Amino acid sequence: MTDLVEAPASAYQDPSLPVASRVADLLGRMTVEEKIGQLLQLDARADLDDQVLRKHVGSILHASPERLRRAHDLVESTRLRIPLLVAEDCIHGHSFWVGATIFPTQLGMAATWDAALVERVARATAVEAAATGVHWTFSPVVCITRDLRWGRVGETFGEDPHLIGELASAMVRGYQGDGLTDPTAILATAKHFAGYSETQGGRDASEADLSQRKLRSWFLPPFERLAREGCRTFMLGYQSIDGVPITVNDWLLTEVLRGEWGYRGSLVTDWDNVGRMVWEQRVQPDHASAAAAAVRAGNDIVMTTPQFFEGALEALDRGLLAEADLDAPVSRVLTLKFELGLFEDPRRPDAARQRGVIGAPEHEQVNLEVARRSLVLLRNEGVLPLDPSSAGRTIAVVGPLADDAQTQLGDWAGSSGQADWLPDGQPRDMITTVLDGLRSRVPTDWTVTHSPGADILSLQPDPAGATFPDGQPRPPIVVPSAVDKRMIASAVAAAEAADVVVAVVGDRIELVGEGRSTATLELLGGQVALLDALAATGKPLVVILLASKPLVLPGSALGADALLWVANPGMQGGRAVAELLLGEIEPSGRLPVSFARHAGQQPTYYNQVRGQHGDRYADLTQAPAFAFGEGLSFSSVEYSALRLERSFVGVDDVLEARVTVSNTGSRPALETVQVYVRDAVTSVSWADRELKAFRQVEVAAGESVTVTLTLPVAECSIVDRHGRRVVEPGEFELLVGPSSRTEALLSAPFTVG
Repeated sequence: MTDLVEAPASAYQDPSLPVASRVADLLGRMTVEEKIGQLLQLDARADLDDQVLRKHVGSILHASPERLRRAHDLVESTRLRIPLLVAEDCIHGHSFWVGATIFPTQLGMAATWDAALVERVARATAVEAAATGVHWTFSPVVCITRDLRWGRVGETFGEDPHLIGELASAMVRGYQGDGLTDPTAILATAKHFAGYSETQGGRDASEADLSQRKLRSWFLPPFERLAREGCRTFMLGYQSIDGVPITVNDWLLTEVLRGEWGYRGSLVTDWDNVGRMVWEQRVQPDHASAAAAAVRAGNDIVMTTPQFFEGALEALDRGLLAEADLDAPVSRVLTLKFELGLFEDPRRPDAARQRGVIGAPEHEQVNLEVARRSLVLLRNEGVLPLDPSSAGRTIAVVGPLADDAQTQLGDWAGSSGQADWLPDGQPRDMITTVLDGLRSRVPTDWTVTHSPGADILSLQPDPAGATFPDGQPRPPIVVPSAVDKRMIASAVAAAEAADVVVAVVGDRIELVGEGRSTATLELLGGQVALLDALAATGKPLVVILLASKPLVLPGSALGADALLWVANPGMQGGRAVAELLLGEIEPSGRLPVSFARHAGQQPTYYNQVRGQHGDRYADLTQAPAFAFGEGLSFSSVEYSALRLERSFVGVDDVLEARVTVSNTGSRPALETVQVYVRDAVTSVSWADRELKAFRQVEVAAGESVTVTLTLPVAECSIVDRHGRRVVEPGEFELLVGPSSRTEALLSAPFTVG
């Protein structure tokens, strides 16, 4: 007797059918309201019953564990039981899950210059997030750092399109794993498409004054790479370009992304982009018009504009939209859900999996490795590494950030304000601060003392009101703290009683993120006075800059015996810093972004277009304090004997070069060999030099290695006046060395015929 198998109730519920067939069947069963709902992504902290049962919401974000369970249960009671697509800002770890592994911020990861390591970070994040019922992360950020005052610099991979492309590609691979059928895969998001970081005055989401040629030259290439490599979603920037909000920018979305690049993934607006066209940018008269414009422009998922639901219905009534206009974006959303297998398994939170992977030891080890590799030694006058064989030493650990665990994690990390179910941030016992790290790793006969020395800031309400017109909270206003002479005196006393002073200074979360750009880049509060007082003691001074982005440093920091930038180094950051100070590891980080000497130098990125009067300001050099690519080791490394296999090449050839890298010191070094190209004469103005490749090589003390470098000549391109990317025949230079500074680079001429 043959067992009877119950047939699926509907074709869309039959997993044996092709995805396209299932989508078509389900689409034909949906009401207009259900279609509009699938295009909505709403904040799960609001009214879930209304979202799921009345608005038929297709996606949610910011769902606490309890509310996520509730949302799934509600879906089960709906007519078609279309599963939810659950999203979260897992930016540098599963940010808002208690006990998850929080890695260094994206800018800190970029300082590793190691794509394979970044891919491992994303893989670990995906494994943890997937176990908690998250299907989608809004990462990586593919924006290019331009103005350091911008609040979101720390979310980028820095200032260079090539480095950004390498690391972003690796992160997408890590998130998306072996494909969407992989139960540990989550959807990656390339954001913010495109030009969002080209701000006016560093102000977040302001008009981006960009030509189409400039977009094609530098901003679009990393996005194009991710589009062609299969990043499944793109998030659109807040800003407008040439007066047109990205949300409805037909040239970018239709002609370039879906047309030229053939992108077939899904587009999601950023937070209330559709509503902002009404209440902030004021380019649409009402939500019906804004909803119609967003759908016609090709948006698939509208993030956190609750008025989109009624607006789209009104647009249909007014003839601004036809129901058929909804079918293409709804089909793309349903395709994602079918390809993820959510109709068979909605991938609810799995408590058993969580116990095995959240904060797992292997993830902790990856975290420690990336933290170690992210540290950038910018100055060392011989004080580092500290000698552990010296008996009975005292280290004074001072500064307001020496023991600030949550600040060490940075933005999007629990206490940064986006998750109301983590008011106190991540568990303190999972975080090793600099003070913790030194106390746990110094020799047993050493003494570690501590004095904060200064406050940084206090907060006061914004006089414009507690919320923006869309109901979102306004960030409070930062008030720099006054210099506290008693705190400084206490820190100075600790310094004078010590053999070495380690000062940990920088910025706090209130100075970082969306809507938190800064007019200044200086250390706030009493920090400069603290550093000046510590320097005046004459004791060896090591400055640890724990800051989301490059800051302008006073002479007491620039002239310190050692200076180390650590970004926001994550849960294991304090241990990594202590290991470096004590010589247990070798510093290998390299700057993914340049440091300014003064905020008025903006912009300071290395690859600026040639052509200006002079090469300095009347009152200040234009040269950065520290340049893209710079970073020291405990040893000394020299470059020599750069030579090309051929100096005359064609566009379809591969340029091959060799350079000798010598370690003339007494400790091993991991050297990042950087390859830049200069096009001598271009038909249009262009950058003086651009990073085109890099290799990391280990060089033992006293040894030399010959490093082989290859570069497709097709990479030596510019964007001409017609917007076409071309390689122009003529004279070029291959520039090889340890950083982007021209004086640090060896040069070899070649000709493209």
